[in-house]
Amino acid sequence: MQKLIWAAALPFVFALSGCLENDVQRAAVGAGVGAVAASATDNDPLIGAAVGAGVGALSDDIADAF
Repeated sequence: MQKLIWAAALPFVFALSGCLENDVQRAAVGAGVGAVAASATDNDPLIGAAVGAGVGALSDDIADAF
């Protein structure tokens, strides 16, 4: 059930990432969200932060592709 909730929240994370001004800000927010999500799902917060930072930094590039 928790995976379904996080999967449903993913489009909102991408939409909100467009509100930030540069890749550093998006990476910082992504790292925070990734760490919290990993901790909430009993995974390693450092790995979650690393993945979140990558997704945050690249999210505007993904949105521009469409």
